[in-house]
Amino acid sequence: MKNSKYYIELAEDILDGKYPDNSIFLRILSASDADLPAIMTGAGMLREKYFGRKIHLCTICNGKSGKCSEDCKFCSQSSFSNTEAPVYPILKKEELVRGGLYARDKSINRYSIVTTGKGLPGKDVEAVAEAMAELDDKKVYKCVSLGILKDEELKLLKDAGVTRYHHNLEACRSLFSKVCTTHTYDERIDTIKTAQKQGMEICAGGIFGIGETDEQILEIAVDIKALDVDAIPLNFLVPIKGTPYGDIQTLTPTKCLKIIAFFRYFLPHKEIIICGGREKNLKGLHPLIFYAGASGTMTGNYLTTDGRSIEDDLEMLKQLGLGVRENP
Repeated sequence: MKNSKYYIELAEDILDGKYPDNSIFLRILSASDADLPAIMTGAGMLREKYFGRKIHLCTICNGKSGKCSEDCKFCSQSSFSNTEAPVYPILKKEELVRGGLYARDKSINRYSIVTTGKGLPGKDVEAVAEAMAELDDKKVYKCVSLGILKDEELKLLKDAGVTRYHHNLEACRSLFSKVCTTHTYDERIDTIKTAQKQGMEICAGGIFGIGETDEQILEIAVDIKALDVDAIPLNFLVPIKGTPYGDIQTLTPTKCLKIIAFFRYFLPHKEIIICGGREKNLKGLHPLIFYAGASGTMTGNYLTTDGRSIEDDLEMLKQLGLGVRENP
């Protein structure tokens, strides 16, 4: 058992540029629950050093839903699963714009349009770009998650004011083929690098609770670090009936907090955003995500599951003595 002094010194070493061996980071993931308060002490120090007491809020619009050609085993939108996920084509421009206006009016930092499928068809990419071009990016940052796109499509989005591309790795390389077989891990890596070449920021993380080991959590973190992404969304599996992972339930609230803290220690200066599954997996402990090192969270509904209202999240931040970051 390690006390708070140990994790404070670990955080101080990291702040001084003295990164420990990966085995030290693994110990955070495998630590006993009794160590969690001490772990969060150091993680909170790191978050406050780089991000202060202001939290990044983002929200998404499910711009095109269902009938996905990919067989990701956790996803309710996959055509390989039998779920009640909504199915509809790309939303009309005014509906896509409306989500961004809502985010702007609620002082949410970033608005993202997310669509189903391996990659969005060119005409639909144009529709998303047209919608994004109508939003004032000085008041709300713009992000999209449209799958695997070509250079010219990414350039079109960048020219429309989209500053960040979201493309999760989902699972580490050694686990990926057990999670998805219709595209490869390298295709996801290549997409991230292509977006980076266009000068876009990258939001890329993964989903946890799908059977990964602690070593595989470290493995995906190593790849994320190598890619030098700008933001890391952490998702926790919400088992959905009709998907291959519909009966999996491996996470505990304390394990989720250890995963968050691990990423804060491992990638101390990166934005860490807690997204899908935070309430259902963390339950009553979910306000502790910020003490565990998170610097941001997704507010509002997720793709096919309910989330928290912005009003509830703002009240939570107020109770924690935290505020919402202001866009420059």
